[in-house]
Amino acid sequence: MRGRAGLLARAWAQGAVSGLAGVAVMTVGEKLEQALTHRPDSYVPARALLTLLGRHPGDADQPPVWNHLMHWGTGAAVGGLRGVWAVTGIRGPVASAWHTVVRLAVDQTVENTTGVGAPPMTWPAREQAVDVLHKAVYATVTGLVADRWISPALRPTRGRTSH
Repeated sequence: MRGRAGLLARAWAQGAVSGLAGVAVMTVGEKLEQALTHRPDSYVPARALLTLLGRHPGDADQPPVWNHLMHWGTGAAVGGLRGVWAVTGIRGPVASAWHTVVRLAVDQTVENTTGVGAPPMTWPAREQAVDVLHKAVYATVTGLVADRWISPALRPTRGRTSH
């Protein structure tokens, strides 16, 4: 694939790899935080994935392999978006802040549309803060890797306004 489509496809793939780096760092941070706070693992991601695949897991189900597939798969998929942003000039700390919101939105959309999650506004404030912190780590690392690896070859040159 050549031209613009080729650059976008390559950036998506590089972004997906960048997202895996973000997930790796986020996972280490989660494990350190859990060691300090004694917060248990969440299996909501696994239950959401299994539900998407037509299975019906119960609230007590704790399938670790499915949890990892969802955790890492979502990180790669949302990382692909960050790669596309990087190649089109949407870069830096502001882009990483936006990417944090996208990652949170994707997780909550999947978890709540499948019926296995709870809306974040019903969570205790501490759990909300922990989730935002971990997703911000993911987005920051993903952005740093993507912005360093992917040149802004498709940065638009049509002006400085949105209209």
